[in-house]
Amino acid sequence: MNKTVSIEEISYSPDSCELFECLRDLPGAALLDSSYPYAQSGRYDILAANPVCAAPLPPTGTNSATWRNYFDELADFHRDRYGASQGVAQDLPFCGGILGYLAYDLGNPLNQVEGSTGDYSSTGLAAYDWAVVQDHLLQRAVVVTQPTVSAATQRDILSRLRRRSDTPGSAFRLKAPFKSNLSETEYREAFHRIQAYIQAGDCYQVNLAQRFQSTYEGDPWQAYRQLRQVAAAPFSGFLTLGDDDALLCLSPERFLSLQGHHVQTSPIKGTRPRHHDPAADHLAAAELRRAEKDRAENLMIVDLLRNDLGRSCVPGSIHVDALFEVQSFPTVHHLVSTISGELSPERTAYQLLRDSFPGGSITGAPKRRAMEIITELEPDPREAYCGSLMYISADGRMDSNIAIRSLLCSDNQIRCWGGGGIVADSQWQQEYQETFDKVGKFLTALEAL
Repeated sequence: MNKTVSIEEISYSPDSCELFECLRDLPGAALLDSSYPYAQSGRYDILAANPVCAAPLPPTGTNSATWRNYFDELADFHRDRYGASQGVAQDLPFCGGILGYLAYDLGNPLNQVEGSTGDYSSTGLAAYDWAVVQDHLLQRAVVVTQPTVSAATQRDILSRLRRRSDTPGSAFRLKAPFKSNLSETEYREAFHRIQAYIQAGDCYQVNLAQRFQSTYEGDPWQAYRQLRQVAAAPFSGFLTLGDDDALLCLSPERFLSLQGHHVQTSPIKGTRPRHHDPAADHLAAAELRRAEKDRAENLMIVDLLRNDLGRSCVPGSIHVDALFEVQSFPTVHHLVSTISGELSPERTAYQLLRDSFPGGSITGAPKRRAMEIITELEPDPREAYCGSLMYISADGRMDSNIAIRSLLCSDNQIRCWGGGGIVADSQWQQEYQETFDKVGKFLTALEAL
């Protein structure tokens, strides 16, 4: 191990939220959260704050070449700042590096999709030189710091973590019920437009989402903690965005991971709601496992992602490791597949991310045409929804999610999205209901506060 990186053991906490409350008043406080102990499958949590500097700022406008160059600038920045950290801390997922989120809408210029009104610059990546990492498997917690972090800063971090915060934030409360940007009639009309495109041979599948919005007062962190109990998921996160704004994400879906040269993606396609009655819940999972429509929908996205990985991986290295696995989460069952490959030696993590973004499971197939239809039919930009919470560690390791089950708190407004893939044999009533199956419990939980 490169000894220039400092690792300090601290007391392990079964719930990383308790540790995060010691840090969250700091600028840029971020929690990438496996939702342990609510989601037993999670292992690592990453807590960071006080980014030393912003990564290269995202460009404005819709020029595709400028946006592609942005990811090369990120790679150059990463190499210049963290190049000496290659091979460091192999037992830790993150030892400082780039962390934050990419908004879905920047995928439009990357894929040369015109006509979107999205705020392409609504992306938040920053460079962090220290982090707290919790390993729930080993029940171990450490503070890992880059050599640029002063001894005084290290002492302050350790002092905060040992002190433990006992000052809760202000209670979170909605000022009105959530309201969708699509009425049932408008959703049905958009659905039939997609069906017409499918019948005309324009596309095979399109993901259509509606956005729910309300106003609120209080602390978004309190809302996150409440939702975490309702819908814990292994790729969750809470990002402080400044001016009391925040991104709350409880995603079950991995986008891309990179360890060494090994790339993995795990798309979700196919959903059934959970039931309190064990027998009914078992039947729902079994029905999803057999459902021809959901399997076909999933397979379309597997083929799309094999193609996306093919842009960055060694020819012949891409494999489907798992197909049509049923994975169960607190509110839904999902159909999940896993694809892997080996990153070409001349490619960087940033090029892999750029040439695969956004994830195909939340666009449709073929990707570019599906994104054009989404831009045409959805009345508002997706912002962080269906983008990605992510990190690229100083030592090159990457992990990222698909930012579904996400809520954006900005200017005392809170926005939440729910969507689903539409194919030729979809029924609009079922697809409309699926959007509520995915986020309905989020909405009702917050409305009850």
